[in-house]
Amino acid sequence: MISYDATGAGPALVLLHSTVCDRRMWDPQWPVLAEAGYRVVRCDFRGFGATPPPSAPYNDADDVLSLADELDLGPVALVGASAGGNVALEIAARRPEQVTALALVCAGMPGHDPTDALRAVWQREGELIEAGDIAGAVEFNVATWLGPEADEATRERVRQMQRHAFEVQLAAPDEYEPIEVPVDLGAITAPSLVVSGAKDLPDFRLIAARLAALLPGARAVELPWAGHLPTLERPGESSEMLTAFLRDAVPAG
Repeated sequence: MISYDATGAGPALVLLHSTVCDRRMWDPQWPVLAEAGYRVVRCDFRGFGATPPPSAPYNDADDVLSLADELDLGPVALVGASAGGNVALEIAARRPEQVTALALVCAGMPGHDPTDALRAVWQREGELIEAGDIAGAVEFNVATWLGPEADEATRERVRQMQRHAFEVQLAAPDEYEPIEVPVDLGAITAPSLVVSGAKDLPDFRLIAARLAALLPGARAVELPWAGHLPTLERPGESSEMLTAFLRDAVPAG
């Protein structure tokens, strides 16, 4: 089973992290959402945080669904950041009856064709790793993915999470690609909050616009100050935004 934390009582809420980070990225929101009346679960994908790298082909959505079944969560609301948003969308499309709400924060999207800007980021990261410059790859990602609102303590937090992910994944004896499962996003029925950052890469603003037009009852919010990780850049404001959406979509009683 993938590593996780669980706290609180009430409607189930699962937090899915960006792959620049791990489940610790939700430290600012974790107590706030539990205090708001939710049973909050946050987990680490394979090769991130406390979850070991994969030992066979895998699928992140399958892992999260298995965890939800193991914990007997029943219907769940999903909050996904970046790649975690991609996983949340896959889950909501595959099991629409189980997902009560979707909060997508600068989310990825199944089937998205990357722009040259995003491909250039991936290429530069790969070049640094291939050269053995892990510290350089870490700093490149911190500079790329955090917007100007992030203070130095936040940058150091992301630095530590990204460095740990690189170390764990590069130490793995074998590399396994995730299994891609075709999904129909038109099957999603949950109300959605679609958050984008005006200072993010263009891909994620394009994805947000597509999702806002596609998902039923979607509410789009562009944050003029935000880069790619707004829940870390302005944690208090982001916590209030998520709590307000969840209270409307899945009242905690």
